[in-house]
Amino acid sequence: MSEPPAPDRRPAPAAAAPPWLGWVQALQSIAQAGLTYAEDPYDIARYRQVRHLAAEIAADQTGGRGEAIENLFAAAQGYPTPKLYVRAAVIVEGRILLVEERDGGGWSLPGGWADVGESAAEAVVRETHEEAGVDVEAIKLIALLDRARHGHPQHPEYSYKAFFACRPRGPLAPAGGAVAPAGGAVAPAAGAAAPAGGPVAPAASDVAPTAGDETTAAAFFPRSSLPPLSVARVTPAQIEMAFAHDANPERPTEFD
Repeated sequence: MSEPPAPDRRPAPAAAAPPWLGWVQALQSIAQAGLTYAEDPYDIARYRQVRHLAAEIAADQTGGRGEAIENLFAAAQGYPTPKLYVRAAVIVEGRILLVEERDGGGWSLPGGWADVGESAAEAVVRETHEEAGVDVEAIKLIALLDRARHGHPQHPEYSYKAFFACRPRGPLAPAGGAVAPAGGAVAPAAGAAAPAGGPVAPAASDVAPTAGDETTAAAFFPRSSLPPLSVARVTPAQIEMAFAHDANPERPTEFD
């Protein structure tokens, strides 16, 4: 008797962004730019009306409070530009580092918003340490993608996503020196033998990922046994993209 097929653990495809979201983003962008540069009181009042209209549309479509949404819009200052989100692709011995988000949305590559005053590479290094307890260095920009064009659920803030190939600082367990606990996550085995002529691999406690304040778990997973992903943060196609660049480091950076 044949075994039953394995359950499909792939996330459901993300719904396309509704037209109203694009209208709200465009109206808010016009209002914010106008309020940045307008000097005439009449123009300032009209741009505030445009911002109010954008907030009312968003509230009507989402069931949110118009005042709260308008306050969120009003907090944005200066000429409107996309925000920057960073993600780290840390692949070791064919296994990729993932973190489980505390909000219960699933697993993702370590990452988050870039902070003012740091470069994108510095941001991805910081986020990987904060979310997975792993010190890395960014070695390549894999891709710079428009979030709205790559299958993520809708989001009120317009953003770009920068994916970096990252390398752990310090040695990890060599091939054959890892164990796969239940669930498919992979952690280096303690005291694994180092390859001939190479450094001695540290114990698992020295290199194993650990959850941070915003995550509940962190682990390495083989490509064939990925956990349910948080598609708001990373899609299966983006995981495949990371593995493709790991297999071919000369692959050009992807964009748009």
